[in-house]
Amino acid sequence: MQYGDVNVTLENHVAVVTIQRPPYNFFDVALIENLADAFAAMDEDTECRALVLAADGKAFCAGANFSSGPSVLEQSDGKGRNPLYVAAVRLFSNKKPVVGAIHGAAIGGGLGLALVPDFRVTCPEASFAANFSKLGFHPGFGLTHTLPSIIGQQKAALMFYTGRRIKGDQAHEWGLADVLTSADQVRSEAVRLAQEIASCAPLAVMSVRATLRQGLTEMLTAVTDHEASEQDWQRLTEDFKEGVASVAERRPGEFKAR
Repeated sequence: MQYGDVNVTLENHVAVVTIQRPPYNFFDVALIENLADAFAAMDEDTECRALVLAADGKAFCAGANFSSGPSVLEQSDGKGRNPLYVAAVRLFSNKKPVVGAIHGAAIGGGLGLALVPDFRVTCPEASFAANFSKLGFHPGFGLTHTLPSIIGQQKAALMFYTGRRIKGDQAHEWGLADVLTSADQVRSEAVRLAQEIASCAPLAVMSVRATLRQGLTEMLTAVTDHEASEQDWQRLTEDFKEGVASVAERRPGEFKAR
């Protein structure tokens, strides 16, 4: 099954949902909507009991594709909501458990996408960063809720304020990843964990998952609305323009607080 740049295969009750925009898998609104459509279809497929979210190429997801134009950032759905984050909330609203296969970089909004799954499998070579402060930009994709809920407020603040990258082994130590394995085994280990989940009674698994995630959709709707409102004014600043340019040019940003 193909949903734009998203491929889905289903075997032994596990759907492997693969992002196919190598090498870096930059996202735009269309990609997140394609993922949300794939997740929704697997929610309706009774043969599917668990999902694996994976990606082809060098990175899991290196962040937003700013070259695709303002649609990545601007609110344009006519209701004051960012369509990117509407689609992101749809991803978090799926009913069935998800295991993330994070084999490479998960940066910025790509980190937000990596936190959609219930569990993450990674390798020492992978890297994780909330690099928004280096872009002159407020975090998005629900990260201001999801990241602290997984690794704690203090470690999340460190990642947000510094924009530093942490490698896969540190991510595992912090609880950001649940399984650490070799790079060539990330996807197979993710499938193995998904199959272990799929071997349990599916109605019971979905029921307890719904209990554990009660209120999450509503929370993330409010959080992403706030994140988008902060991003709206910050994307008009000189610092944001400098941040995007400096990251693209791989140099330190020269910020002026204006």
